[in-house]
Amino acid sequence: MRCTSEQAPFAQPATPAAKRNEGEQGDTSHILIVDDSLAMAHALTQIVDECGYSSKIATTGREALRIVSQQPPDLILLDLHLPDISGLEICAQLKQDEATRLIPIIIVTAHADRKAQLKCIEAGAEGYLQKPVDVQELDLRLKALLRAKRLNDTLEPAENVIFALARMVESKDTYTEGHLQRLAYYATVIGERLGLTGTALMALRYGSLLHDVGKVGIDETIIRKPGPLTTAEYKLMQQHTLIGERIVAPLRMAARIAPIVRGHHERWDGSGYPDGLVGENIPLGARIVAVADAYDAMTTQRSYNQVLTPAAAAQRLRDGAGSIFDPLVVDIFVAWLEEQGEVQLERQMGAD
Repeated sequence: MRCTSEQAPFAQPATPAAKRNEGEQGDTSHILIVDDSLAMAHALTQIVDECGYSSKIATTGREALRIVSQQPPDLILLDLHLPDISGLEICAQLKQDEATRLIPIIIVTAHADRKAQLKCIEAGAEGYLQKPVDVQELDLRLKALLRAKRLNDTLEPAENVIFALARMVESKDTYTEGHLQRLAYYATVIGERLGLTGTALMALRYGSLLHDVGKVGIDETIIRKPGPLTTAEYKLMQQHTLIGERIVAPLRMAARIAPIVRGHHERWDGSGYPDGLVGENIPLGARIVAVADAYDAMTTQRSYNQVLTPAAAAQRLRDGAGSIFDPLVVDIFVAWLEEQGEVQLERQMGAD
């Protein structure tokens, strides 16, 4: 179907720009059209099809969310006014969800004003179109946003590769099986109790999982060495924080994750590495990971230590609070361990 000037939902007839461009042959992008007006939805579907994309219609907000959860589209054309949930609420909800936040959303509405446009931007929408829709503008916006979406999709495997590297590092040492998952769990518990939410909490979890990824660049004989490292070996081992920082640089959340990877061996008193940071100058995520990492290392069999009971490990953390570890992070974590029944410590208990 080719749009004509008589078709009311659109401001102008389709032009050759509305056809699938040469070079985009075989584009399988799927677009979800959300509009409570079936006439408008079908008209948009015809134009989207003419542009060379497949489409699906939802007439309510709840139906749209169900479709997105079952089969995420490549782009959403979203009416601002729906009978159950407003387009702004749907947009905001999808943008706050890690699984759907990269889906481009174009808000389509018959009532365009600056206030509405600003609200759409605030909700995270990538575009805003007024009815009657300009076909050329719609076509160009679709092409630009879908091109960006394809680029983002090609970047996703980079994250998978980096996480695979982290798992490979873990697999080098049979003693640390499951360490990353436990560490991420402990760190998330601490982060939640410190009030971290959303992206900050997600970055903490990712930083926990990736904290030792730089060990992929360290000689395996050093990593597996059963006894103490020599001075030269220890200096080489210290490089894993800097190597890890470079490895995670391509991640979208690198600005939040990299400080954790770089700083998880810093010490509260400034005696750590690689930068000798002191106290709260150490990134919070790195302080959290340092405590969680130490606890897991003390309570699981490693080539270089004897396993401590949870109570003994918790006491070691307390002993190191204010010198090695952030005292607040230690207090929060040990209190949680006590609540879980992992340790039963008297507050004035002496060193184990």
